[in-house]
Amino acid sequence: MDYEILLKNAAFKDTLRYIAEHAPKVYYVGPGFKVYDRRLIGVPPVPVGVGPNYIMLTYVKPCHGSFVLKLPRDEEEIARIVAEDKRYNNKRKSKG
Repeated sequence: MDYEILLKNAAFKDTLRYIAEHAPKVYYVGPGFKVYDRRLIGVPPVPVGVGPNYIMLTYVKPCHGSFVLKLPRDEEEIARIVAEDKRYNNKRKSKG
């Protein structure tokens, strides 16, 4: 899969800030959610940025830090991310 590394060898917190500042729309999912069949790991909530032609996410590589990757946009993946954002936020609200 084609991807672009936007930020590398960063602290997880820095990747969260990067996505929030650079993505036009940010959705939040729980750790373990899969994007393109790859599990996202990190401290919840895990942000996923969506732009006109891309998906932006944090990829954690143990012993190497966290990276922000820019992946090609796929409408099926976007639909799954949006649905998970709603489910995840409803779950958080019902606990609080």
